[in-house]
Amino acid sequence: MTSKPAIIAAAIGSLFVFAAPAFSADEGNSEKCYGVAKAGKNDCAGAAHACAGQSKKDANAKEFVKLPKGTCERLVGGTLTPTK
Repeated sequence: MTSKPAIIAAAIGSLFVFAAPAFSADEGNSEKCYGVAKAGKNDCAGAAHACAGQSKKDANAKEFVKLPKGTCERLVGGTLTPTK
């Protein structure tokens, strides 16, 4: 006989299995969104560094995060091209 906590744990675990694909952004359905990344939360290399997570200030126009297509231009300050 299965215990109640084991059933609850299995049910909660299954939610994560089914939710994971919904939140993953594949390369074909994502775009680089400049000007919205928080300091240290950028996705890739920028003008002043060579790695993700190394941006120094919020909303830097040269830093980007990858978002689902069509999302960037809805965000305040979001643009599809880096600003000089």
